[in-house]
Amino acid sequence: MAEQSSSRIFTGSRVLGYVSTHVPFVARYIKRRGETLLCTSVGKWFHTYGCEKFRLLTVSGEHPGPITCLSGDNYHVYTASENNIYAWRRGCELKHVYKGHNAPIHLLLPFAVHLISIDEDNVLKIFDIKDESEFLELIFEKKQFKITTLCHPPTYLNKILLGSQQGKLQLWNVRTSKLIHTFSKWNSAVTVLEPAPAVDVVAVALANGKIYLHNLRYDQTVVDFTHEWGKISCLSFRLDGVPMMVTGSTAGHIVMWDLEERRVLSQIQSAHSSRIAGLQCLMSEPLMVTNSQDNSLKLWIFDMPDGGARLLRIREGHSLPPTLVRHCEPTGENLLAAGSDRSLHIMNTITETFNKSMGKASYDRKKSKKKKRLQVDRFALPPIKKLSSCIQRDKQWDSIASIHENKALVTTWSFHKICMGDHKLKPEDLEKGTKATCLIVTHCGNFVIIGYSNGSVHRFNMQSGIHRGNYGSQEMPAHKGAVRGVETDLCNQRVITAGADDTLKFWYFKTATTPYRVIRLEETVSMTKCHRESSLLALANEDFSITLVDIDTISIVRKFEGHTGVINDIDFDSQSRWLISTAMDCTICTWDIPSAQLVDIFSVQRPCTSLSISPTGDFLATTHVGELGVFLWANRLLYEKIFLKPIDRNVVDIPVLRLPTTAPEKPDIEDIGVLDLGDEPEYKSPEQLSAELITLSNQSTSRWLNLLHLDVVKKRNKPKTPITVPKSAPFFLPTIPSLELEFDLDKEKNSSNDTKLLMPDELTTLTVFGKKLVDCDSEDSYRECIDKLKTFAPATIEVEVTSMAPDAGGSVEVMDKFLIMLNIMLTSNRDFELAQSYLSLFLKTHTKIISENEQLRKTLVSVEETVTRAWTKLENQLLYNICVVKTLKDM
Repeated sequence: MAEQSSSRIFTGSRVLGYVSTHVPFVARYIKRRGETLLCTSVGKWFHTYGCEKFRLLTVSGEHPGPITCLSGDNYHVYTASENNIYAWRRGCELKHVYKGHNAPIHLLLPFAVHLISIDEDNVLKIFDIKDESEFLELIFEKKQFKITTLCHPPTYLNKILLGSQQGKLQLWNVRTSKLIHTFSKWNSAVTVLEPAPAVDVVAVALANGKIYLHNLRYDQTVVDFTHEWGKISCLSFRLDGVPMMVTGSTAGHIVMWDLEERRVLSQIQSAHSSRIAGLQCLMSEPLMVTNSQDNSLKLWIFDMPDGGARLLRIREGHSLPPTLVRHCEPTGENLLAAGSDRSLHIMNTITETFNKSMGKASYDRKKSKKKKRLQVDRFALPPIKKLSSCIQRDKQWDSIASIHENKALVTTWSFHKICMGDHKLKPEDLEKGTKATCLIVTHCGNFVIIGYSNGSVHRFNMQSGIHRGNYGSQEMPAHKGAVRGVETDLCNQRVITAGADDTLKFWYFKTATTPYRVIRLEETVSMTKCHRESSLLALANEDFSITLVDIDTISIVRKFEGHTGVINDIDFDSQSRWLISTAMDCTICTWDIPSAQLVDIFSVQRPCTSLSISPTGDFLATTHVGELGVFLWANRLLYEKIFLKPIDRNVVDIPVLRLPTTAPEKPDIEDIGVLDLGDEPEYKSPEQLSAELITLSNQSTSRWLNLLHLDVVKKRNKPKTPITVPKSAPFFLPTIPSLELEFDLDKEKNSSNDTKLLMPDELTTLTVFGKKLVDCDSEDSYRECIDKLKTFAPATIEVEVTSMAPDAGGSVEVMDKFLIMLNIMLTSNRDFELAQSYLSLFLKTHTKIISENEQLRKTLVSVEETVTRAWTKLENQLLYNICVVKTLKDM
């Protein structure tokens, strides 16, 4: 079997949920737009957001490695990746590449027409921005002066200030390459240098929490502050006339300092859940932007009574890798993603502007918000492990239910209100130490059924949260072991439970004392997935196999084997034709249910932890180990013609695909429209598989369906204004009536033929098709007429049939020939629907003439016998197939 080089069905589309990393952002005011643009790193790419509405504007090209630092000026955005620096215009156009460093770069500073960069080998280089040439190189000894930060003091021409890990500062003149002065008053590492709005003053933040406002001209400290909320990671001054300094810490807190009264003005506790990477106050506006490695970008406004800031806008994703993803709407536009950060997010596949965070799970949301300063939230719930949703009644009550790690408590969430619900579902008599293991929200959205580790199954009302009974009894629970899966059918008539006791039990939804059917399974079930519309239930087993059960007939119909690791998730497509599964062996498999074959398999670099295919079948969403985003894979069958064939996993080399990036991959222009079908040639169906089978034509229905109602169509499509005829035409050539422009060249061909007819051909009233039909004397010649007739438009076919009447310029002979042609079409069992449509039009138009002519009546009798035989054959085949299907369904 030929090797497989890529996935046959899925191709990488893009990733959702990436906003920011540990790299500080860049803010650039664009005068033409009248807006500040924010650039954040997301690994090998950087995003550009508009500050006005926080919309994602552009995504840069891919870098060879992760971006280590960002900077920008009025013209370019500068990014450092590995040992090179890249200059971008408009957020996506690469303009310059600066090479010369031998180590990764961690500091960048645009300096007029030059660019200053410092790498991890403590080498400072200055490049000319336009020429990409190296202007200056300075090498510092790490033991004496290891550079940690730098800045350019305003009004200091050609000078930069360097901070070191040894606690010293050096002022350099980059034009003359001379050290001007060394500041050595501190014994702690310098973490941040930021020029103050006052001339000659620079803020110096140290690793010991001290902040000094130092005057460079006189080498004196103006004022000092002590920061007690973690190490300072970033610092900025308000630039709208308010004497305020803002600092961000490694613990995620923000502190605002009053520079006139020299005290703490306000603070924002837990502004980010991780280290604040970048903080900057915008020019002439009471706004502040922060980003963090917790994958968030926030805009704050200073309008609080105490002079503090409040959150104005936010773009955020999961701060820890998501482990669960599910589609929650019939349109497939929104995803529910839950991760290790205890939060639940709504992600939109159309635009990330609609992404929302539903918050973190808590025993008491109000008390969690009122926790004391720097106090750990003791009301927080563990991460969500499983969830189920139904938005049928979403605007009336909660529509999502979730299970938390090692907890018996089940929480509810509201998709409409975008927040956690008020209900905490838990049976009163539940044993201590029991955990919830699985759940399902019914198709109507009124109930949630929960399975527990002690084998019990309970039902709750989603609207009120009231317990509505259990399946089994307290003495005899539903299963002897933990419940591994619970499902309901489309009409809420049955409940299906699978347990660790290797049994699959079927219960009536209302009378839940004993199951009405029990199936003993050969393998232990780890999870279940039901496709309610087709009544198919998939069981993921602990022996890495998948069993498919028909819940209508209560029988096992399929079994798929091929995974070599623990199955993490399974899902059906909307038409229940495919079953998609993923396991810890890093593979994602697509199984064709009707043929019971593996039709697609590919591997990823990191194991897939959860997957969900959209109800419309256009995207497959996956989450992966160690990745913060939700990855979308496009279904190629929606826009490409692909032939799927069975795959033998033991023979085919499994392709390893890279995960989708933040922007869709753009193919080369030469590759557009080329179908990669592998070594398998494209299958072309013959015109007729067998002469005994009745075959339809490949004509569209518009070519034959309305032949009997053309008068109605013409009346409806009649133009309101009369058609204007051109005054004169330079010349014209005789054409043949058809859908394509064809010239009538038969006259030129036959002009030299001798004829004994008294009336020349030019004076005959038969059409070109009628003449060709009269000349037919064999089946092949009739077949040529049939092919010609198939190219005509419906209106042209009507004209041809009407003109066959003797009083319209035709003759009985051409009408007889037309009936013979239809008889040949029906006898060959080809173009069945066309023959029926042409015959109906002919009988409707020439009923009176046929009834008066004996020759036409005889020919019509032959046609009638042929039609009867064809219809009898077709009816017998249809009835036979219906009987077979009904018999198989009743088995």
